[in-house]
Amino acid sequence: MYAKTFGATTSGINGEEIIVEVDVGLGLPTFDIVGLPDAAVRESRGRVKAAIKNAGFIFPDTRVIVNLAPADLKKDGSGLDLPIAIGILLATNQIASSKAAACMFTGELSLNGSIRAVPGVLPMILKAKELSREAIFIPLDNKVEGSLVDGIHVYGTKNLRELIDFFDEGRTLEALENTAVQWQKIGTYSYDFSDVQGQFQAKRALEIAAAGGHNVLMIGPPGGGKTMLAKRVPSILPPMSEAEAMEVTKIYSVSGLFKKQKGLMLERPFRSPHHTISDHALIGGGRVPKPGEVTLSHNGVLFLDELPEFTRTALEVLRQPLEDGVVTISRVQATLTYPANFILISAENPCPCGYYGERDRTHPCTCKPGDVERYHRKISGPLLDRFDIQIHVPKLEYKEIKNTIPSENSQKIRERVIHARKLQQKRLSGTGCHCNSELGHKEIAKFCQLTVDAEKLLEQAFNLIGLSARSHDKIIKVARTIADLATAKDITVEHIAEAIQLKTREEK
Repeated sequence: MYAKTFGATTSGINGEEIIVEVDVGLGLPTFDIVGLPDAAVRESRGRVKAAIKNAGFIFPDTRVIVNLAPADLKKDGSGLDLPIAIGILLATNQIASSKAAACMFTGELSLNGSIRAVPGVLPMILKAKELSREAIFIPLDNKVEGSLVDGIHVYGTKNLRELIDFFDEGRTLEALENTAVQWQKIGTYSYDFSDVQGQFQAKRALEIAAAGGHNVLMIGPPGGGKTMLAKRVPSILPPMSEAEAMEVTKIYSVSGLFKKQKGLMLERPFRSPHHTISDHALIGGGRVPKPGEVTLSHNGVLFLDELPEFTRTALEVLRQPLEDGVVTISRVQATLTYPANFILISAENPCPCGYYGERDRTHPCTCKPGDVERYHRKISGPLLDRFDIQIHVPKLEYKEIKNTIPSENSQKIRERVIHARKLQQKRLSGTGCHCNSELGHKEIAKFCQLTVDAEKLLEQAFNLIGLSARSHDKIIKVARTIADLATAKDITVEHIAEAIQLKTREEK
């Protein structure tokens, strides 16, 4: 007997439908799965066989062949357990209703027939909706993801017996209710800029970075507040749109990191990997490529603390996503493109001991003459050039720490950032750019008009400091953001002067 049903897997951050064909015929009792299954899919033979028996059904004592189509797509994960079991029960006429053949299924089977959660359910549901499937059945533990999509019937199921009874005996199984989301609502952040005393230049620089999507490098001694400042950047970024929130949620669903969420992710991501991270974990990869930290930071912030302590290879892989906003991972079995549009914020000490050039009598620099140069040489010039803003974060004075005047909170800063972003979106409508950091050379020439005095100052800085062509463009883009925060039409000498001051650390 032959039967067909539908399962799903993920490719990148998108869902892919898998046609599950089952043929049960005469022959020795064998159970084969074909169609490029990985180890987890091949191992489903044992899980499916035990689950069918322990759920009170009969596993055929004949030849069973399962084909997973399309045959040229690598299938990974345990989510195909459930559709394979449904296909076998259909082929052996143990499911009387024909409705099951038109639905999509995903879930891992335990040996007793219960259905366990799997990663990537959200993109699978979106794929089922796109293909107009009658319904999709998911593990009950994935019900939060199932409630995020409207326009399709999504059912959460606990075990195989409950699911079959729903088809054959009309057992009640309520479709998950769609969760409404208020898009005007700002994500609730644990950190606020009101906690930060002093560091006014650093806070100003981070406001500019948030307003224009610029990358930032902070240099300063230990304990100056670099990490504290970085953690608060997501709280001043504009709220995510519905499309952005759905995209971020899909990424975390595919990565298996959605478990603690109660709905769509409204907070912008903040990722802070340790400096021992490998280049594959940072950029993404594996035999079947999975998202790395740059993708988990999409639409949010990637913070690299102690930047020179990262390996050279790990840092160099950042160059492509910083320029393109995507990362392409090629393997023998798959080539996938993941989104990676994030703000990179990095922090480093001025030297290995952390006190080079600091006016601190209690902590004099103990580094040897060549140590400082070797320390900074770990970061390549091309990577340094990709930081739009480079600032010094000094040690706080006692009076700054004890200052009782309240610092400006994140809400007030965010309001200015949102205003600047709206100006950019209106200006850049139809260009494919969303903020000033994404401007190309053509867009700079069109939208970044400098006054005569501003042009002269930029020319002087270019010749005296020896700026690169990339630094030249980045200074103009940062100046454009500064002008937007001031609601200025043209870029004036004041805007260019501040942008130069925020960029030229490595060229001094």
